[in-house]
Amino acid sequence: MRRRLARSSRTHVARLWLAGAAGAGLLAAARPALGHHSFAVFDHTRTITVKGSVTKFQWTNPHGFLELDVTEADGTVKHFTVELTSINMMTRLGWRSTMIKAGDVVKVTVAPLLSGQPGGLGLEVVLPDGRKLDPGVPAANTFARTPEKE
Repeated sequence: MRRRLARSSRTHVARLWLAGAAGAGLLAAARPALGHHSFAVFDHTRTITVKGSVTKFQWTNPHGFLELDVTEADGTVKHFTVELTSINMMTRLGWRSTMIKAGDVVKVTVAPLLSGQPGGLGLEVVLPDGRKLDPGVPAANTFARTPEKE
């Protein structure tokens, strides 16, 4: 009797271990999918180019953000929030956390938000000194570029 319980306990422990390992494997496989979102909230059919004064440059994970105030043709000021790629990707492309400061006037080409809110996905940033920065958007070629309005 004692041997039977011992063998049964070992089988039970082995099954629990196998179930735990399988569950951990599934969670590990699902982790990348949970950690990333799609670009579905951005308009892939057009871009807009805005020029404005930086209010904040966020060098943060998982994405950088550029906040700027844009003066419209009628004189009103709109606050834009521009999502960038990961700071890891941006660093590889030459970006630094100190490149953009509050008060800098920059020009940004964005894929606008489908919701119509002022903001979008940054596809190119032109610094005050004229340097163009590519934020390294994956599949950037899927965003149709609209000619810039003068």
